[in-house]
Amino acid sequence: MLSASRPSSGHPLRILIVEDDPMIQLGLERILPSQPQFQVVEVAEDGFRGVEAALEHKPDLIIMDIGLPKKDGIAATDEIKQQLPHVRVVMLTSHTNETEVLAALSSGADAYCVKGASIEQMLAAIAAAATGALYLDPQVTRCVMDNLRPATPDPSIGHLTEREMDVLRLLVEGNNNTEIGEALHLSPNTVKTHVRGIMNKLAVDDRVQAAVVALRAGLV
Repeated sequence: MLSASRPSSGHPLRILIVEDDPMIQLGLERILPSQPQFQVVEVAEDGFRGVEAALEHKPDLIIMDIGLPKKDGIAATDEIKQQLPHVRVVMLTSHTNETEVLAALSSGADAYCVKGASIEQMLAAIAAAATGALYLDPQVTRCVMDNLRPATPDPSIGHLTEREMDVLRLLVEGNNNTEIGEALHLSPNTVKTHVRGIMNKLAVDDRVQAAVVALRAGLV
């Protein structure tokens, strides 16, 4: 799982932490450097500095608290993603309400992790985000699914082929392209083609938005 941190280049995954809770800071600063594939470039304590640090360091991944002083994590993520669209963001929160989750995902967050999650869950979120896969904490998934049901049909869902629906379900479960290909016995290029087709038909810009549409439609 943790080999997701750039095995092709051999360089560590450069991580920016944006968190104002001293205990969470301490925990992350202890956990991440203990993994040789991670390098913490800075710890910022507010959203305003978080944006500055992101533009300064251009990290591979940001661990972003949602409730930050000066600029909240959702606004900071949105601003960072506009200027650094390829940086991955793992959003941390102590809340699991639907509105906040969807706002965070709409801002461009690639993973959503509840504070107090196990080390394994945190590392899973980082690994998933690093490979471009969607990761939702199990508590968040249950919350979103409970609040989005009964399903809200989306006419665009009906335009998907049976194979695209298979790919979409696996995408929502957090699988990356390689894992989807292995599960469906497809080549990586074929999976990329299906994912691109799904996003075009659903009129969304990325995998996270596609997953939100799928959740709203009650597909998973």
